[in-house]
Amino acid sequence: MLAAVFEGEGRLVLQERPRPKLHTPGDVLVRVTAVGICGTDLHILQVPPAHPAQRGCILGHEFTGVIAEVGDGVSGLKPGNAVLIDPHPPCGVCLPCRRGAPDICEYLLSSAEPGHPNTIGIFSDGAMTSYVRVPQHALYRISAAVPPHLAALAEPLACVVNATDKVRMQPGETAVILGAGPIGLLFTLLFRASGCANLIVSEVSEYRRRAAAACGATRVVDPRTSDLRALLREYGGGADVVVEAVGPLLDEAIGLVCRGGSVVQFGHDELARPTIRVADIVRNEITIHGAFIGKYCFERVVRILESGILPLDRIVSHRLPLQKVHEGLEALRTGQAIKVILEPEA
Repeated sequence: MLAAVFEGEGRLVLQERPRPKLHTPGDVLVRVTAVGICGTDLHILQVPPAHPAQRGCILGHEFTGVIAEVGDGVSGLKPGNAVLIDPHPPCGVCLPCRRGAPDICEYLLSSAEPGHPNTIGIFSDGAMTSYVRVPQHALYRISAAVPPHLAALAEPLACVVNATDKVRMQPGETAVILGAGPIGLLFTLLFRASGCANLIVSEVSEYRRRAAAACGATRVVDPRTSDLRALLREYGGGADVVVEAVGPLLDEAIGLVCRGGSVVQFGHDELARPTIRVADIVRNEITIHGAFIGKYCFERVVRILESGILPLDRIVSHRLPLQKVHEGLEALRTGQAIKVILEPEA
C-alpha cells in the first residue's frame, strides 16, 4: 500500500509499505477513508522541527475509516462499521493517567518504551495510507451517513471541545481568536454556537480571513494593519477569552484579555520562547489554560458530527488523493488552504 513516511528533517516520502497485520486480540484493522493534514504535521516537517516525531513513521493522526478486520478479543465492533479514531492511546499506568488525566500521559510526546502506547501517526504508523492497525479502545462508532471528509475532523474537534470546556464560554461574552487555521475556525464555530456575542478573529492570510467570516466571526482583522488593543476598547477594553491558535503569540494574547479573563494557549510550537511579564498576569488576575488533546470528548464529537449542528464543510477546503500530499502541504504552508483532507481510495 502507498504510504507517506516521515524520513527525517523536512522529508516526507511516498513509498510502498506492507498492509499491517493484527498483533494482539484487541487489535482492529481500519481501512482509511479520509485523513487530514494537521498543523502538527507541518511542524514535524519544519527544519528544524517544531514538533517531535518518530523517523520512519507513516504520518496521519486525524482520520476516519471502516473496520476491515478485528482481533479475537474485540467485542462490539465488526467489519463494515464506520469509526472515529482517538490517536492518543494513554498508557494507563503513569502518574497523570492514574490521576485521571490521560490527556497529559507521560508517553504521548515520546517514542515510548516497549509495551507503552505511541501516538498514532506521530510515533507509530498512522493513516496517510490505506490501512492502519488501531487498538479497540481507540475506536468510536459513528453513523455511516456522516461524510468521511467531515468525520476526519473528529480529532481536532475533540481537542477544541476540550479547550472550550476550560473557559466555559458564556452567551454575550467577547472573544478574540489569534489565527484562522482549522483550529481557529473550529473555535469560531463552537464559540458562536455557545452564544459569543463579539467574536474577533485575527489572521494574516486574506484567504483564511474570508473563511473566518464564513464561520461566524463578527469581526475579522489583519494584525499587520489593525490595532487589536484599540479595537477592543469598543468592547470594554479587553476580551473575556483570547485563544492563541498559532504558537508563538502568548505575549500578545495576554495583552488582549480583560482583567479576570482567560487565555487558551492552544498553538503548539516547540520553538516558541515568549517573554511574559508576570505582573500582568498577577495584577489582572488572568487565567492561562494550556489545552492539548481531548481524551474525554470523542463521545460528544460523535453526537456533534451526527447532528450536523456545526457547518464543518466550511473548514474543509481541499480533498486530494494521497498521491498529492505534497500539493496539500504546500497549499497549507502558503496559507491557500484551510483543512486538507487526503482520500487514499480516490
